[in-house]
Amino acid sequence: MTTIGLLLFDDAEELDFVGPWEVFTMAAQQQADVRVVTLAERAAPIRCAKGLRVLADHCLEDAPALDVVLVPGGQGTRREVDNPVVIEWLRKVGADAAWTTSVCTGALLLCEAGFARGRTVTTHWAFVASLRERYPDVRVRDDVRYVRDGSLVTAAGVSAGIDMALWLTGALWGADRARAAQRAMQYDPSPPYAAEV
Repeated sequence: MTTIGLLLFDDAEELDFVGPWEVFTMAAQQQADVRVVTLAERAAPIRCAKGLRVLADHCLEDAPALDVVLVPGGQGTRREVDNPVVIEWLRKVGADAAWTTSVCTGALLLCEAGFARGRTVTTHWAFVASLRERYPDVRVRDDVRYVRDGSLVTAAGVSAGIDMALWLTGALWGADRARAAQRAMQYDPSPPYAAEV
């Protein structure tokens, strides 16, 4: 059984965790060896960046052992980076996880927890300069949708988390399973404003 945990906090960007949630749960439908859970510091509703309210499956203190931990971005990361409970939990859980991941400015928390020291990450394009300035010992790429450095995988903003989760699904269970999840989601982006019309 692979257990994937998505960290939640107030002002988390919705698609940063809901997109990967969709990917991982699609993969779980193909074979019942995946459990996807949400985690938060407290047992209270989380109000996300755009107003979505969610209730986490577990508090940090009763979280199951995780094979994968995912940290979303959003304005809440600017507060949580100074939250010793969350940062210490990440250090502990991430050290035991096979994969430590983030979407968007979730990379801020992974940098603060020490996972990115001397490694390569990415984040939302509007936060690249800030992350570089705050963590000069981290290489921050601004030209990719996601990047892997060992067991650390980070994605740029919002929808890039879906790409990262599909890649990670392939790394965990093979390309066929990832392709099946991608097909089930009908994920084949063709944004209407990608080119001049």
